[in-house]
Amino acid sequence: MNRIPAETMQNGAAQRDIDAARQVIETEIQGLRTLADSIGDDVAQAIGILASVTGRVVVSGMGKSGHVARKIASTLASTGTPALFVHPAEASHGDLGMITQADAVFALSNSGETTELADLVDYCKRFEIPLISMTGREGSTLASAADASLVIPPADEACPMGLAPTTSTTVMLALGDAIAVALLARKGFSSDDFHTLHPGGKLGRRLLKVRDIMHGGAELPLISRDTVMSEALIEMTAKGFGCVGVTDAGGNLAGILTDGDLRRHMSDDLTMKAVADVMTTGAKTIHPEILASEALHFMNENKITNVFVVADKKPVGVLHIHDCLRAGVA
Repeated sequence: MNRIPAETMQNGAAQRDIDAARQVIETEIQGLRTLADSIGDDVAQAIGILASVTGRVVVSGMGKSGHVARKIASTLASTGTPALFVHPAEASHGDLGMITQADAVFALSNSGETTELADLVDYCKRFEIPLISMTGREGSTLASAADASLVIPPADEACPMGLAPTTSTTVMLALGDAIAVALLARKGFSSDDFHTLHPGGKLGRRLLKVRDIMHGGAELPLISRDTVMSEALIEMTAKGFGCVGVTDAGGNLAGILTDGDLRRHMSDDLTMKAVADVMTTGAKTIHPEILASEALHFMNENKITNVFVVADKKPVGVLHIHDCLRAGVA
């Protein structure tokens, strides 16, 4: 009896695994395409309800729908729509008190018949709290009770037995993302708002602006153009940036004085000269509202370690390249 080489068997098994994984993705992609084609007035109605909420969006679901609900709540909260997840079983044992009449409830259930959601639905009806449902069945109990009913279109589960929630949860998650982003756009949620809610981690560092890390106020090294060099040297030494900004009579930045300027004008009478005779005019500057990563690139390109931050021609700060590095900007 001829035996198949072990390597051939392994290669065959690997290819079957790859084919199976690809088939899952293709099945879920088809589900998403069907979802995209089905988006209509029901979604607009749900978004309108959520946009008008003065409290929070309470998202709930059981089992796999509960995991999706948690993610939707997190996405809503991080994109400017206050939201939280309430477990439906815990809601029946006191957590209903977390839900107020200023809130809206967003309940997820693929079957639309999840018994654990019953008390939550009753509570919404009793206190006239807006209820939005996301189900897989149009005539289900949950869909019928909702003020806005979102029904995900039929799609094959990627599980070969058609049992494990796969495509259905992917589609639910995608619809939740679509609603969160639509709300973001409606509210005019900006990158500044995003940074406020994401101050930590790599994302927060990417969104840092120059104004967040620059030195201003009493730390800002400034002198007037009529100042004598002896006083300028004192200011430069005290502030420790190796440079000082020079302002004109109107408070505008007229130039900068750097260590390099001192070396180029070194003489016995340097300390008696006027700053205007030594300073560099036409200094490179940046605006406080640009990203810190842009400022770092600007300094690297121009081979400088300090740059003055100017708004309306007036110096409002100074940024050192080490400030960017300390903040984790790259």
